[in-house]
Amino acid sequence: MTPASLVPCLTACLALLTAGVRAENTPAQSARIKWWTDARFGLFIHWGPVSLRGTEIGWSRGEQVPAREYDELYRRFNPTNFNAREWARTAKEAGMKYLVLTSKHHDGFCLWDTAYTDYNIMHTPFGRDVIKELSAACRHEGIRFCLYHSILDWYHPDYPLDSPGGRGKKPNANMDHYNLYLKNQLAELHRKYGPIGIYWFDGEWEAPWNNERARDLFQHVRQLDPKALINNRVGKGREDMAGTTKTGALAADFDTPEQRVGKFQNDRPWESCITMCEQWAWKPNDKMKSATQCLRTLIQCAGGDGNLLFNVGPMPDGRIEPRQVERLREMGAWLKKYGVTIYGTRGGPFKPGTWGASTFNGRTLYIHLFDLKGGKLELPPIKGRIVSHKLLTGGTATVTQSPTGISITVPPSNRQVTDTILALKLDVPVDSLAPVEVK
Repeated sequence: MTPASLVPCLTACLALLTAGVRAENTPAQSARIKWWTDARFGLFIHWGPVSLRGTEIGWSRGEQVPAREYDELYRRFNPTNFNAREWARTAKEAGMKYLVLTSKHHDGFCLWDTAYTDYNIMHTPFGRDVIKELSAACRHEGIRFCLYHSILDWYHPDYPLDSPGGRGKKPNANMDHYNLYLKNQLAELHRKYGPIGIYWFDGEWEAPWNNERARDLFQHVRQLDPKALINNRVGKGREDMAGTTKTGALAADFDTPEQRVGKFQNDRPWESCITMCEQWAWKPNDKMKSATQCLRTLIQCAGGDGNLLFNVGPMPDGRIEPRQVERLREMGAWLKKYGVTIYGTRGGPFKPGTWGASTFNGRTLYIHLFDLKGGKLELPPIKGRIVSHKLLTGGTATVTQSPTGISITVPPSNRQVTDTILALKLDVPVDSLAPVEVK
């Protein structure tokens, strides 16, 4: 080939490469993620031997619990009341569509029968493969099984940093060896328990992890299962707890706001991970959110065009705490009635606020009313006509539309404590309307 004849070929190759980058940075265009955006609601589970102490998983190693003592907890870990079917059924009864379990947190303990370390569930008095049992139970109940997997590992001798909180250093670390360990374990998880719906990574912020390793791990998982979702914590570039991804960083499939409802964002998928109580792992007498708080959190996430990954921390005996199970069932009962306003919807066009949130599907717009000051809500005008309206939560509402906006009035007797839901039928598809703030 002459240099001139190479130009069209190089141009075509560059176009393909660019298209591939765009595809990873615009996952909403991919069929891979549709099941997840339709699902809107998942169960997060943080669990391990640390539940014996009731302190935070990973982070309490070397802080509240001396590292040597923490690392020996597994020798007493015997959760004989663990029942995978009950966990999966709890998720299903809550109206959740997927479940994310901590296969390995920052403390390095593994909840499956792994060939790459003895620091795992098979070397406890319990001696049963939790991931094997739970993955099978989830599939039986129609729940998509997913895994949280920490990139860092303060226990593993080859990982350079140590507890407490990554502030210690190991004398004979070898990051290349550790990186191989990380990739081998992920391949093992895929081989033994796949397909896995999401690889939910964490721990990417520490110095031993870099962008080169991140892209290599990303490609490794893509090759294991091209259909699996990967969160934005596989690489550096997450903007702290806000969870959004900096421009130019490895975005993967979705953003991950933590312990907060994400901002309205309908051009890139996101998921808020939030605890039902205050701690990720089980803590005795931990303060639990009310049913109204829990449901409004879910509604605000959906209204912002995001998902909610709601966390529980099972007890050391293997049960999810009964009061948390009851709270999840309350959420499920609400979703049985009003799930049509959450599942398979998009957020908007009215951005969420203290007033409530809006979701839509096709030409149906759902207005979730939290706070009706003076019994009335004034919404900005939209380029579409309201054809009809119905109060889904019972009773009647008055809706008037004019060039200056939409006025909604609901009598006190027809208002619900948690959420009063109004369905509006429009003469245009709701996704044709531009998002707007509600003042």
